Amino acid sequence: MRAIWRGAVSFGLVSIGVRVYSATEEKDIRFHQVHRTDGGRIRYKRVCSIDGEEVSYDDIAKGYDIGGGEMVILTDEDFAELPLSTSHAIDVLEFVPAEQVDPILYNKAYFLEPDGAAAKPYVLLRDALTDSERVAIVKVALRQREQLATLRVREGVLLLNTMLWPDEIRRPDFGFLDEDIKVRPPELAMASSLIDSMAGEFEPDIFTDDYRAALQEVIDAKVEGREVVQPEEVEEAPAAAVDLMAALRASVDRARAARGEEPAGAGAGQPTPISAAKSAKAAAAKKTTPAAKKAAKKTAEKSTGAKKAAGAKKAASKSGTAKKAATKKAAPKKAPRKSA
Repeated sequence: MRAIWRGAVSFGLVSIGVRVYSATEEKDIRFHQVHRTDGGRIRYKRVCSIDGEEVSYDDIAKGYDIGGGEMVILTDEDFAELPLSTSHAIDVLEFVPAEQVDPILYNKAYFLEPDGAAAKPYVLLRDALTDSERVAIVKVALRQREQLATLRVREGVLLLNTMLWPDEIRRPDFGFLDEDIKVRPPELAMASSLIDSMAGEFEPDIFTDDYRAALQEVIDAKVEGREVVQPEEVEEAPAAAVDLMAALRASVDRARAARGEEPAGAGAGQPTPISAAKSAKAAAAKKTTPAAKKAAKKTAEKSTGAKKAAGAKKAASKSGTAKKAATKKAAPKKAPRKSA
């Protein structure tokens, strides 16, 4: 690592010489803009918008737009006269409990290394911070800007976390915050159960940047002139559930199944994701449109009419047969002929 800043931590009347190193680094894969046809790099020129001439770095100053097309120009001399009392020091202002610092304020992290013969006071401050279970609130000037920061201990090293100023934090202004949204106790209890079923110890090393790994594989394949092996398709996220309780319960069962535990509703008649889906399908089948209901009613009426007609025809047939039988029965018998 290369030190990016040298200064001193002012701890009361004690001054601790330190070197500052970036504690983090971005692993993003960076690209250049190139000409698609021949791969030539795309260059940018610093051109003045008034005379169209290219401007060298020596002739570039900082300008502040005050509106109306007017610009206030500041030079290096103007910045040199600004009162940066912490330009070469990290001034400790106070010590506070770490939980009182909202994580949204944190910006960048830097390691501090004792410079020269400052190892003993450095270790003294480190051990005192550890024993007090507090963090130091400090002011520091980095890259011509005064910043608020915290000083804490990480793996035996003092860690400087620069922070945003309070007026740099935006306030959320969303409509739902003014709505009276009620959460039922069973829903809250089920959500808490889901949190408990997914609880664990944070181990950052088990998480990986899958997109970056896949992108690196594409680049390596391009370099080696081979085909890219397509990664396995990721299971699509389920559609938004209408029944919040069913979704929560199914999520709890899924989390417990992933841990090799019995589902919450095992043997108790609780709906599973499959049974919930079947119930939803059955409920959807019961819901028919007015047009479908009308068509079904018309079909039923036709069926009833046909049955009535068939019944009447059958009855008439039976009636005719009965009449014939009655007539035959009522007819007088012919007298026998007398012989001569």
